[in-house]
Amino acid sequence: MKKVVSLLIFMIFVVCSVSAFAAEKVRFVASDNGTVLDTRTKLMWAAKDNGSDINWASAVSYCEEYRGGDFTNWRLPTISELEGLYDDDVTQEKGLIPFHLTDLITLSACCPWTSETREKGIQAALLDFSDGYVMWQYWTYGKTYPGRALPVRSTR
Repeated sequence: MKKVVSLLIFMIFVVCSVSAFAAEKVRFVASDNGTVLDTRTKLMWAAKDNGSDINWASAVSYCEEYRGGDFTNWRLPTISELEGLYDDDVTQEKGLIPFHLTDLITLSACCPWTSETREKGIQAALLDFSDGYVMWQYWTYGKTYPGRALPVRSTR
């Protein structure tokens, strides 16, 4: 009887361990509609950024007008949301500088804009996916910093 109970406990442990491992491995799920679901945060991401240099105000508009998956509630992500995508253990080798995020999301440059501003809105933050650092840029001087727009929406 002790052997049966021990075996049963061991089997339960193995099943739970495998399930936990499998759940961690399937954090991001790509859909055929150009979106990627983060199962941990319940955020849905565009599978790729806008593809070219864009200033912050235009990035806000791009995200609000984005219609991936036929959803209409897209927006620019917060710093914290982009930091949640950054993963030092994952490396995309698609150019000269590696990016650290899931291969299911394609960035055409290092740094997507965030929704966060400071100094009365004349600076906006970007997250650099080559090193995980937040950068603050003046976007109101007419120059287009090589930022990108990466739309996100909540599925909750």
